Order: sequence, then structure tokens, then C-alpha cells
Amino acid sequence: MGIHKTPLRYPGGKQKLAPFIREILQQNGIKGHYVEPYAGGAGVAIELLLNEDVQCIHLNDSDLGIYAFWYSILNENERFCREILVASLTVEEWKKHREVVKQPQNHSLFELGFSTFFLNRCNRSGVISAGVIGGLNQEGNYKIDARFSRNDLIRRIELIGRYKDRITVTNMDAESYINEYLPKLPANCLIYLDPPYYNKAKALYLNAYNKNDHARLAQTIQNKIRHNWVLSYDGVPQIIELYSNRRHFLYDLQYSAAKSYKGQEIFIFCDQLILPYKCSLSSINEGLERLVSFAL
Repeated sequence: MGIHKTPLRYPGGKQKLAPFIREILQQNGIKGHYVEPYAGGAGVAIELLLNEDVQCIHLNDSDLGIYAFWYSILNENERFCREILVASLTVEEWKKHREVVKQPQNHSLFELGFSTFFLNRCNRSGVISAGVIGGLNQEGNYKIDARFSRNDLIRRIELIGRYKDRITVTNMDAESYINEYLPKLPANCLIYLDPPYYNKAKALYLNAYNKNDHARLAQTIQNKIRHNWVLSYDGVPQIIELYSNRRHFLYDLQYSAAKSYKGQEIFIFCDQLILPYKCSLSSINEGLERLVSFAL
């Protein structure tokens, strides 16, 4: 079973959790629609679609640049791949793309999508607001091209382009998406929500949430979503409190964002979801076992 990687690098990217989400889909007999209201790099979604675990995926992101990237590779795939092939990997070029992202109103959706992609591949840890790999003087151990493997990225993007008719992308605020978009989807569906972290979010994402945003989102998720849903967050006491009435467990996730960071994350589940008894991922399996033994 091959790993189909997303073309985007993402802080806290959840692609390594795809086996667990696959096991949830199988346990609940869901083969139709898979939805990510906070798509970002959409690592899990791409893996599930290309592995034929689901029929179609719905990717939403409130960040216009991220939406522009997904829209562009679906609708102008060949042009996007050509741009990757001829892209100049210099600090001067990086500065041009940074200006596009800063002033999106002055550029086309394609230009914004490609510039977002360029910064994602050439910035430290893939953080759009971070500095360029190697620094402006390119004196670091790694240079601007360290994460820009042209052939591999073109291969990934061409492959996703072949699934264009099975991918829907939107650019909505997540709460509006939950209230307005989700009710139109069929019942055979799984919603996987991965909101901005409670802690450290401002350093990682352009669209960070404050305390009130997290509290309001908790109400929206728990009161409005009628489909099966799964939620992942950083495992801080404030989040545990907001979802204290739902089944949940903590697990260890290691990711890289400026520094390699190992922290506790939390999975939270809607009441009607059937959870697998075991998971092929050891850290998740430990959490599941604690949950099952607690229920008994």
C-alpha cells in the first residue's frame, strides 16, 4: 500500500494518521465521501482517495492561498507543472512570490496558488510566514532548493490531477462550511476536522484562532454536524474541557515546525461513530486500548 504524498508541507501534517482514519472508514462502512473543513495540505484526504478508500473528497480551507493552490492544480494542472519545471530557485524569485502572497488582490488565482506553493516548499518547515530555507544570504546548511524536488512534485501533482472529477475544493470559513455545506452531503460520509492548534497556532498558521473561536467551534461541531465526525487537536486542558462529554484519547505525535516537536495530541469522536478495537499505528493503538478498557 503506497503512500501518496500531498505536494504541500504542513506543520502538524496528519498524513501519518491515514491508516487510523482508513480503519474508522472501514469499521463504519463509509466508502463514499470524505470531508476536511480544514484541509491545509490534505495529506490524509489525498492518501485515502488515491488508495481508493473513498469515492470522493471535499477540501475546504479559509486561507485563500491554500484554496488557490488546490484549485490551480485541479483546473490548470499542466500549466502548474510547467511552472515547477522552469521555476527559478533564487532568493530574488522567493521575494517576488512573497509579495504575491502579501498582495493577493493584485494577482490571479493561479499566480497566488503557485506563489503559495513556492513559499510552502522553500520556507522553513513549510510555514508561509517564515523565512526562506538557508536564510536570505543562503549561508545555512540547507539551501532554498532543499525541499523543491521538481520531478517528484510534478509526479505528485499530475497524479492528483487525474482525480480532478472526484475532488471538490471550497474557500469558506470553517463554521460557515459546517453550517451551510455539510448539510448538503449524503449520509455515507466522514468529516475529519483538524483545526488550528490551541497553543502555538499564531506561529504556524496565517488563520489562527483565539480562545473564543475554539469555544464557539466546539459548540458548532457538537450541535450542528449530523454526519460521523472525528476531531484532532493539541491535547491541552482547555480543549479536553470543551469536549469533555465526548469519547477521546491522548496520543503522541511528532512533527517538525522550526524544531522537531513531540507533543500530546487528542482525538475526539462523535457519539455514533464505531471505533476500531485496534490500530496499526502503535501510539493510536495505546489510546484506543485505554478508551476501550475505560468503557468496559
